[in-house]
Amino acid sequence: MTMLQIELPDGTAQAARAAGLLTPQSLDRLLTEALRKREAANSLLSIADRVAAAGIAPMTMEEINTEVKAARAERGTFTQA
Repeated sequence: MTMLQIELPDGTAQAARAAGLLTPQSLDRLLTEALRKREAANSLLSIADRVAAAGIAPMTMEEINTEVKAARAERGTFTQA
């Protein structure tokens, strides 16, 4: 285990404490989620770099929506929006 000591503005600390966010469990969840999001973003950026390097043209929003609808229909999870 690692013990951390951090400095926060009083208002931020009071609001975080009132929201129950300064407990070890809450901080662990917050940091774990932030790390997961960072890894997902890095992975996406890596894929985007490879797509650009391959010379693949970007898709329009209409093309993306068509692909998503087709994938959902294939899995049987299509819902009308």
